Amino acid sequence: MKPSPAVGRFRHRFPVRHPRRASGRSRAPVRVPLRVRLRRSRGRWLRRLFVALLALVAVLCGAVVVAYRLTDIPEPHPETVVQSTVFLDAEGSYLGRRGPVDRQEVPLSQVPRHVQDAVIAAENRSFRTDTGVSPRALTRAVWATVSGGAPQGGSTITQQYVKNALLSPERSLARKAREALIAVKLDRTRSKDEILEGYLNTVYFGRGAAGIQAAARNYFDVAPQDLTVSQGAALAAIVNIPSYYEKAGSDPKVTATLRDRWEWVLDAMEAGGGITGEQRAAARFPAFRFYPPGGTEGQRQYLIDVAAKEAADRLGITGDELARGGYTVHTTFDLALQDATAELVKDRAAGPDGGGVRVHTAVVGIEPGDGAVRVLYGGADYARQPFNDAVSGAVEAGSVLDPFQGVRLGGPLSGLRGSTAPTPLRLASAYAAVAADGVYATPRTVARITREGRTVHTARPERRRVLDEKGVLAVTARTDPRQDGGPGAPGAAVAARRDGTGAFLTAGAGGGITRRTVWSTGHDSRLALTVALFADRPGEKKNTTVPAQLPNDPPPTDRAELLAARIWQVAKDRA
Repeated sequence: MKPSPAVGRFRHRFPVRHPRRASGRSRAPVRVPLRVRLRRSRGRWLRRLFVALLALVAVLCGAVVVAYRLTDIPEPHPETVVQSTVFLDAEGSYLGRRGPVDRQEVPLSQVPRHVQDAVIAAENRSFRTDTGVSPRALTRAVWATVSGGAPQGGSTITQQYVKNALLSPERSLARKAREALIAVKLDRTRSKDEILEGYLNTVYFGRGAAGIQAAARNYFDVAPQDLTVSQGAALAAIVNIPSYYEKAGSDPKVTATLRDRWEWVLDAMEAGGGITGEQRAAARFPAFRFYPPGGTEGQRQYLIDVAAKEAADRLGITGDELARGGYTVHTTFDLALQDATAELVKDRAAGPDGGGVRVHTAVVGIEPGDGAVRVLYGGADYARQPFNDAVSGAVEAGSVLDPFQGVRLGGPLSGLRGSTAPTPLRLASAYAAVAADGVYATPRTVARITREGRTVHTARPERRRVLDEKGVLAVTARTDPRQDGGPGAPGAAVAARRDGTGAFLTAGAGGGITRRTVWSTGHDSRLALTVALFADRPGEKKNTTVPAQLPNDPPPTDRAELLAARIWQVAKDRA
């Protein structure tokens, strides 16, 4: 069959390529430039990359959602919820504390708004509106962890609370990620006020103070609710580097540095509306308590020992439970009188004698009819001698009990005359009963106990009549050294008591240069005061002591009388 003419025509225009013969040379393939190939496949690769990124984002988001749902808000670490118990004197001055951590929780309602605003201005200005985390600060912290750089600050208040109270302090990406997740969850499940309260109760302020309550006391000797704008701004400034700023007030360089940061905090408060321009202009850099504390802190441990034991008994708990319970024990002590007594005892210390004789001084002051112990000096150095001479020391009575001879005593004083070595506290309580017209009040050192602002115990005087009127007059007459009528002539003694001069009976065991103990005691309707001097020396066996004679320079009788008179005058001036 012949091909059509048309086919022939096309065959001439487009010659047919025949397969290469096996014996002929092969042609090299045509190479397409790389940029051409990339340009041709760019769209396809962009689509693949976009899909991969979407998949990665979806996986990451899914992982975050799963991690968020699986993350629980942990309970605070035990050490962050442990609270100390604080002891205050009768006027609310800080006496000391017991417990492993100087921290007491306080509700946010007792922290002034300007103090809250100061902390927010210094640490996290977006706290009221943020989601609990700062993406920028989180990125910096992650990069610092990966690169091995210095730890980065700038975390939100919520993150700081999580880090301080809920998580361990380790540095790792896993811990930082968990911190962020918990912070977000905390922000979504709790109010900002709850988070801020937790933060203020756990953040460290230096000077051993964990939380705003201890910080207000340790830096300014005030309660949190009494912090001024200037004081609140200073505490907020300290949070940044507490271990450095804790020396504010005693180190000029530290004080100057803190002052600059204090100014910055106040400016931020004004800019954020926390304070007015007038408040900013009126702010003055506050004065700080001296740090470290003075040497009288150790002597006060005698007072805390007695008050802690009584407080634990009142609450029906152990001493350890009291120390960790976050209580505030309001004692009956007059701290100013106590400190003055410590100084007077030190100034009038008996000189050393041969044979290693050590002179002990015990002072007890009790409010007649109430039992409140105002002064309790049990030793000069608690670290060297934790034994309290005023409460537990058995001092040979000698003639100091003679005024009670032939007088009928009842109740707790029924066995006093037969006691050859009463404690100074017991003897002072006996003369306090005489001053209260025969009514004995059990000595007490605790007035009130509170916890988180609530009163959990209020002490009441425990009174009992132990002397009738005739017995009171007889003892009163015998205790007045100025009366000449002898026992049974009460007129002069009553007059001395009423004019407030505080006549003292000085007696004891031994006489002349063989004085073993000396007592000096006086009383009126406001105070019964007893001073006891006794001495000991090392015994033959190791770590033992035996009674010794009091040194004669200065004369122990004169020393006891002068010491009692000076303490009495201080107490009278403070009344």
